[in-house]
Amino acid sequence: MKIAIVGASGMVGRTFLSILEEKGFSYSTLTLFASPRSAGNVVKYQGHDLVIKELNEQSFDEGFDVALFSAGGSTSLKYAPIAASKGCYVIDNSSAFRMDPNIPLVVPEVNAHELMNMNGYIIANPNCSTIQSVLVLNALKHLGIKRVSYTSYQAVSGSGYQGIKDLERTLEGNAPEYYPQPIAHNVIPLIDVLLDNGYSKEEIKMMEETKKILNLPDLKVSATCVRVPVKNAHSVSIQCEFDQEVDLDQVKVSLNAHPFVKVSDSIVTPRDVSGHDVALVTRLRKDLSVDHGIHCFVIADNIRKGAALNAIQILEVLIERSIVHV
Repeated sequence: MKIAIVGASGMVGRTFLSILEEKGFSYSTLTLFASPRSAGNVVKYQGHDLVIKELNEQSFDEGFDVALFSAGGSTSLKYAPIAASKGCYVIDNSSAFRMDPNIPLVVPEVNAHELMNMNGYIIANPNCSTIQSVLVLNALKHLGIKRVSYTSYQAVSGSGYQGIKDLERTLEGNAPEYYPQPIAHNVIPLIDVLLDNGYSKEEIKMMEETKKILNLPDLKVSATCVRVPVKNAHSVSIQCEFDQEVDLDQVKVSLNAHPFVKVSDSIVTPRDVSGHDVALVTRLRKDLSVDHGIHCFVIADNIRKGAALNAIQILEVLIERSIVHV
């Protein structure tokens, strides 16, 4: 299997490499691509020196089986179709293709079956906050979800290295260079650009992606997305209303049955999940404002399960189902 990683110098790109190594993936070649600024840098991997190559229109001519993309929407829009035209399966971490009705948007534990019905070679990896949220909602889907309201508290690592640097910069009392306001000792109630309807692009992503992944096109979903001065791991407060009465003990059983979800009866924080693959559910309780509802607080490492791990799990499904051959 010939694997390419596009955006290999970024946080998600480096985490792709870490997880591939942890899982002991077999491959014949592993090729790293990035922007001209990062080309020529050397990455240590399994005792070998891998030199990052500059991404260009000829990069996929040698023929790859799979390309893991995490280099931003504009890069994906330009280069993912080129890779796909060469018969390379592209698993893309940007928002470029997520809402394309012809391209599967996949969280393997929820809708891996979508990979069996593909018309092309591009697969979209969902938004990081969406991934951890739909893991919970899918486990409760059988109860008849009526309405969902999200409030996300998103770590600066969701903005890559520039977000972490801006947190460090403003903690030292310097002016921000990436965020519109200082993020140190602060929260910024806007992620991405504000749209005419008053929602941000990030909020619309969570709302629309949830409906597509769960295959509930008429589900009522709202979201508020907030950037917080946390280095890593996103948190999402979920208010979920159902068509029927819900029993909290049964909710716990349903959630804990999921291999990547764990309900905690104690208070947990992003520190408890950073660097791990599980989504922790805390503060599970009845919503007293509606007849059939719950509140919960879901925390997950946005770089691992929220991005790199989910993409590699998609690759594992492609291999398992003989769509990609090792």
